[in-house]
Amino acid sequence: MNILMLDLAAEYRELEAELMAAIREVLAAGNFILGPQVAALEREVAEYIGVPHAVAVASGTDALHLVLRAAGVGADDEVVVPAFTFIATAEAVSHAGARPVFADIDPATYNLDPASLEAAITPRTRAVIVVHLYGHTANLELISAICARRGLAMIEDCAQAFGADFAGKSAGAWGEAGCFSFYPTKNLGAYGDGGMVTTGDPVLADRIRMLRHHGSRTAGQHETVGYNSRLDELQAAILRVKLRHVTRWNERRRGHAAAYRRLLAGGPFALPAEHGRGAHVYHQFTIRSAARDAVRKRLAAQGVASAVYYALPLYRQPAYASVRRSVSCPAAEQAAREVLSLPIYPQLTEEAIHHVCNALLSAVPATRA
Repeated sequence: MNILMLDLAAEYRELEAELMAAIREVLAAGNFILGPQVAALEREVAEYIGVPHAVAVASGTDALHLVLRAAGVGADDEVVVPAFTFIATAEAVSHAGARPVFADIDPATYNLDPASLEAAITPRTRAVIVVHLYGHTANLELISAICARRGLAMIEDCAQAFGADFAGKSAGAWGEAGCFSFYPTKNLGAYGDGGMVTTGDPVLADRIRMLRHHGSRTAGQHETVGYNSRLDELQAAILRVKLRHVTRWNERRRGHAAAYRRLLAGGPFALPAEHGRGAHVYHQFTIRSAARDAVRKRLAAQGVASAVYYALPLYRQPAYASVRRSVSCPAAEQAAREVLSLPIYPQLTEEAIHHVCNALLSAVPATRA
């Protein structure tokens, strides 16, 4: 039995009639850029997250970059980011002309450690990007208090956490802005690239709308050097269909996670932690093993896909080699050696979950030998 890491074809089969009707509607209307589908998606996402404003952009990376630009972050500024996440978080800071400063993670949740964050703040720090890794929110109560006390903008990287919450308030509604990715693998994914910024600040939202459209609010007039970062109508229509199902799909993910926990209980793996302050939406189900690479090899031999997110802390990436010697994040280092993500998506079957768990547990004796 072969188990994929993600099966988008199965997702399409589940929604084929709805998706094709939405696509046909866009094609018949002949309006493909910044049209009614994008506007409707922005309204619907804003309502879902619980904020006044949502601005659709071309990718999650652009969402982060444009928020930093709109907030005035630039040369000589520093932005604290977690050392253990996808490079886009730091990349956006670099593209804004600022310097990413890497802080360590909480080893249980993999999210930004508040104590390490506080130690990383300097007089040049302008903002903090807090990532909700694997679908579980960071400690937003504590981190937002640190940011308020130190006069820093808190930007949420919600790329993996659509539908997650902390203390009943949605990811993307806590900070100055929330930045979402609609990359196809995400809990709410397009069939191409896409992103969204959510915010309660009308001035910030207006500036991002201008920046995404070549620095223009009025046709023919360009107030600043902007970007071409527009979500197209086809992707917006697809996302509107999927948005109607995302809560149900997140519940399926949580059900799959519960099944994994039950079947792997007592095994020699560290299972994902939940802080109990909000719903984990399980973009990834990530276990830990000191024998991670051997376990992964044994899973592959039994037809089970797995993935490592992430094999290197950001400061060990070649792109950030210049800062490597000045950074010490031991929790991020250990996580990079041990994490292994298992298949978890709404269309995963009970039979498949049992196969994954049997393969995982059978790999243990071989890795101990």
